[in-house]
Amino acid sequence: MKKKEMKKPEKAKKTPYYTNHATLTVYLVLRALVIAVLVRSALKGYYESVFLCGLTLLLMIMPSVISRRLKIELPGTLEIIILLFIFAAEILGEINSFYIRVPNWDTMLHTLNGFLCAAIGFALVDLLNRSDRFSFKLSPAYLALVAFCFSMTVGVLWEFFEYTGDLFLGFDMQKDTVIHAIRTVELDPTRSNKVVALADIADVILVHGDGTQTALGLGGYLDVGLNDTMKDLLVNFVGAVVFSIIGFFYVKQEGKGSFAARFIPRVHRNHEQEKDG
Repeated sequence: MKKKEMKKPEKAKKTPYYTNHATLTVYLVLRALVIAVLVRSALKGYYESVFLCGLTLLLMIMPSVISRRLKIELPGTLEIIILLFIFAAEILGEINSFYIRVPNWDTMLHTLNGFLCAAIGFALVDLLNRSDRFSFKLSPAYLALVAFCFSMTVGVLWEFFEYTGDLFLGFDMQKDTVIHAIRTVELDPTRSNKVVALADIADVILVHGDGTQTALGLGGYLDVGLNDTMKDLLVNFVGAVVFSIIGFFYVKQEGKGSFAARFIPRVHRNHEQEKDG
């Protein structure tokens, strides 16, 4: 009798970072733009911008690297949103000053950040929820709550980071806001915790140590960071709530929702086949 020939196991082929055609196209276009900005910044001696470009290139490959390491499949829509978010935050926002030049640019990104972080938090727990290695199964409402809490925690930690950078490194990550009225107990002469309101503030005049004065010409009072922080957390809250609702109905319908499926990672098909085999 002839011995059966043993087939040698085929070596796993290395796949490119992004296999989805649309995602790959977006990735290549954005990478080319980042490299162009990097070269321009290097020629002009803007080394901080060069560092940000390098960081952007690294961040842009991280979603695909993580998905391959964890053997999960990222929907193309989610990948494209993440890529555009990174580009909009670092290249447009920081290097091209869109945070200052474009109204509500920061607000838009923080809203999107709340949405994306909720998607990530939801996916992490949902993958555990579907795994046979764990005996517990979480309800759709609990999964939505975890996603919301994860997103808000990331948002709060980011605001801590901004505050630390401003306080110890002299940055201005918590952008200031011009307001026209303040209410404070600090101006109460009786020191009895009564609120004193100042309305119709048209400008701020600085009195320096040598007695000279400078009018800032802001058209109002300069609020240092508080309004920006609270607005960022509020829009993060909106983004987190929106995705938590989407995730709730996705689980409720047992993963049949085509819209929600565009944003929720799942176990890679090849990995599922390996488990079944």
